[in-house]
Amino acid sequence: MTDNRYEKLEQLGSDTPLPDNPETADLERVANPCDAPYMVRFACPEFTSICPVTGAPDFAHLVIDYVPRDWIVESKSLKLYLGAYRNHGAFHEACTTMIGQRLVKELDPVWLRIGGYWYPRGGIPIDVFFATGEPPAGVWIPEQGVASYRGRG
Repeated sequence: MTDNRYEKLEQLGSDTPLPDNPETADLERVANPCDAPYMVRFACPEFTSICPVTGAPDFAHLVIDYVPRDWIVESKSLKLYLGAYRNHGAFHEACTTMIGQRLVKELDPVWLRIGGYWYPRGGIPIDVFFATGEPPAGVWIPEQGVASYRGRG
């Protein structure tokens, strides 16, 4: 028996190619299955994009935390959306905040934060953080758990 709440999901369970770019990627959502407040975390330790000037690859560990309201993001569509950045040229700040803003637009969460922990470019690691405000009271919000960059030290 198929749950009709999931009828509109087109990517899950099908052979879906990686989108050409983040702007055309479809982020699918489903109704929040819970009535109690809770937090969802996605960790993407192998995020890639490219430098908009040199075309060199950039790498980051992304951590996305959000407290859903009416919608949750379907995880395969999120994976494909993040993968669409692989050939997208943008600075670290733009990539990190674009992802956070797109999720806010699509999901209208109670609260969202994203940490972009970027590996060194030119010898300097860059960490970028975006949040929609203060986390809601009564919801357990753990630290993101990504250590500051130390190199080989």
